[in-house]
Amino acid sequence: MRGCLIGEQEQEAPPHPTLSPDEEPSEERAFNLQVFPMPLNPIIAKVTAQIAERSRAMRDAYLDKIDRAKGHGPHRKRLSCGNLAHGFAACGTDDKAAIRANVRPNLAIITAYNDMLSAHQPYERYPDLMRNAARDAGATAQVAGGVPAMCDGVTQGQAGMELSLFSRDVIALATAVSLSHDMFDAALCLGICDKIVPGLVIGALSFGHLPTIFVPAGPMPSGISNDQKSKVRQLHAEGKASREQLLEAEAASYHAPGTCTFYGTANSNQMLMEFMGLHLPGASFVNPNTPLRDALTVAATQRAAQITALGAEYTPIGHIVDERAIVNAVVGLHSTGGSTNHLLHLVAIARAAGIVLTLEDFDALASVVPLLARVYPNGRADVNQFHAAGGLNFLIAQLLDAGLLHGDVATVNGTGLDGYRQHALLDASGALAYVPVADKSYDETVLRPAADPFRPDGGLRALAGNIGRAVIKISAVAPERQVIEAPAIVFDEQDDVKAAFERGELDRDFIAVVRFQGPRANGMPELHKLTPVLGVLQDRGYKVALVTDGRMSGASGKVPAAIHVTPEAASDGAIARIQNGDIIRLDAVAGTLEIKVDNAAFSARPAASAQNLAAHHSGIGRELFALFRDRVGTADTGASVLFAD
Repeated sequence: MRGCLIGEQEQEAPPHPTLSPDEEPSEERAFNLQVFPMPLNPIIAKVTAQIAERSRAMRDAYLDKIDRAKGHGPHRKRLSCGNLAHGFAACGTDDKAAIRANVRPNLAIITAYNDMLSAHQPYERYPDLMRNAARDAGATAQVAGGVPAMCDGVTQGQAGMELSLFSRDVIALATAVSLSHDMFDAALCLGICDKIVPGLVIGALSFGHLPTIFVPAGPMPSGISNDQKSKVRQLHAEGKASREQLLEAEAASYHAPGTCTFYGTANSNQMLMEFMGLHLPGASFVNPNTPLRDALTVAATQRAAQITALGAEYTPIGHIVDERAIVNAVVGLHSTGGSTNHLLHLVAIARAAGIVLTLEDFDALASVVPLLARVYPNGRADVNQFHAAGGLNFLIAQLLDAGLLHGDVATVNGTGLDGYRQHALLDASGALAYVPVADKSYDETVLRPAADPFRPDGGLRALAGNIGRAVIKISAVAPERQVIEAPAIVFDEQDDVKAAFERGELDRDFIAVVRFQGPRANGMPELHKLTPVLGVLQDRGYKVALVTDGRMSGASGKVPAAIHVTPEAASDGAIARIQNGDIIRLDAVAGTLEIKVDNAAFSARPAASAQNLAAHHSGIGRELFALFRDRVGTADTGASVLFAD
C-alpha cells in the first residue's frame, strides 16, 4: 500500500482523487489518507503530492494494466503443451518436473554478463549459483535472456559513445523480449553500469506484475587514488605526461573485476536500487567474488522465490516503484552528489511506472536535501572508502531520521525502508546476517550525519532562461565559480575544443558552447574529453564554464557545466543561435541561463547548421539508429524513444 504524503504535523493532506460512482477506493490509493508516525519534511511531502496528482490518470492506468496481467496462478498454465515443452526442454530432470507441475516458482534471470566489462564479468558464474539457490528454496531458475551491456569507459570520446544512451531503450526492449515467454513468476536482474540498470528497470516495469530483484556484483578493490589519476590526466592534457604514463595510471585505477570505484553513473545506479528497495539491504558496494557477495546473491534468489504470487508475500515491482520510491531515489541522488545522467534515467523510469517526474521536482527537492557524501569526483574518496565509512545504510538511516525519506514503502525484503538501516555481514558460521548501522560515520571526511552535512542542499540544479532549460551539478563546484558571465566560444565538436586549447586560443575567460550533441543530433554522448581541458584552464585562474545540449554524467566535477540544454540545437533550439563573443551568464545560484543579447534580435537570428553532423550518422552501427534519432524525446522528458510524445 502506498504511504502517506504528509507528516503528522505538516500541512493538510491533499484530497483523495475523485472517483466515478462505480469505482471504489483501492488499497493502492489509500495512501492519501494515511499519516506517518514521524513528521515528513513539508517540501518532500509537497513534491510527492504534486507528482501523485499530475500522474494520477497515467498511474491508475498503469496499475490497472499490471493488476490485470497478474491473472490467477503461473502464466505458464495458459501455455499449450507444445509451448511449455519448449520452455523446459533443456532443463535437468528435477527442474523439468518442477516447472511442469506449475506449483513451484520459476525465476527468470536477465543477465547483462560479458567479460569485456569489468563490472559485469563477475556475473559469469551467477546463473549456476542462482539455480542452486533456487532449488534450495523449492524453486527453479532459468536464464530467460541477455541484454547488451556497453561500457562508456571504453567508448568515451569514440564514435561508439553515440549509441550509449540509445542502448538504454534497447536494453528495456531486450528485457521485455526475455520475459515475453510467460514462463516466470519473478525476475532477477543482473546489471550494474550506466544505461544497463535503467534499461532493466524500464523493461521490468513493463512486466510490473512480476516481483523483480536487482542483484549487483560490487565495485573492484581500490587502485591508485583518484587524485593521482586525475593529476596524470591533466598533465597529459597539457602535454606533460606521455600516453604510456597515462595508460599506466588508468590501468592501475581500472585493474580488476568489478565496477569502477569512482561515483559515476554505475555506482549511482546501485545507490538508486537500494534507495528504491529493489536491492537487498547492504548489497550495493560489497566487492565481487567474496563470500559475502555470494551470500547476498543466494539470499536475493531465495527472496525472489518468496515474493511471487504463489506465496503470501507477493510484491510486484510495479507496486514498489511508486511516487514515494521515485522521490526517495531523487533524495538519494541529491544526498550523495550522484550522476547527472539520472536526470534523464529517473524521468524515464518514472514514466515507465506511469509517473510524471520533472526537472522542477529535482530542483525543489534539492533545496531541502543535504549533501552527506564526498565521493570522487565530488571528493577524494572512492566507493570502497564510502562503504567503509558507513555507506548507504548509514546514509538512509540519517535521512529517515531527518524526515527526508518515505519510510513505509514496499521493498523487496518486505521491511520497508527501515530495513535498510543495517549492514550485511557474515556471522561466525558463515551465514548472511545483519547488524544495525552505527550512530556515527567512521570517516566524516567522506560521510557526514544529516545534522552536520557537507552542504545544506543537494548538488543538482535546474536552470532556465532565454537559452532554454538545462541542469547543472554544483556539489564539486567552488562557490565563487557558481556564477560565470563571460563571452561565448562556440563549437560543434568536443574535439574542436581540445584542438583550440592545444593552439593556445583558450587562455582567457570564456564559456564553451558545445552544441549539436543532443539526442536528436547524435545520440547525446558524454563529453568527457572536455573535463581535463577546462579543468586545466580553470586551474590557471580563468573563469570558464560549459553550456551544451550533451551529457557529462557522473564525471561532472569542478567546472560549472550547464548540460542537457533543451531544446537542443538539432531541434532549432536557441543554443543554435549563439555566436562567438555573445555574453552568457550562467547563474547556478539563481537558477538562470541567459544570453545577454536583445531578445528580439536574438530570436531573429537564423539557427546555425551543424557542419559535420552527417558524419555522426553512419559507421560503428550508427546508421541502424536513425529511427531512434528521429523519434527520441527531449532531454527534460528522459530522452527516450519508448515514451516520446
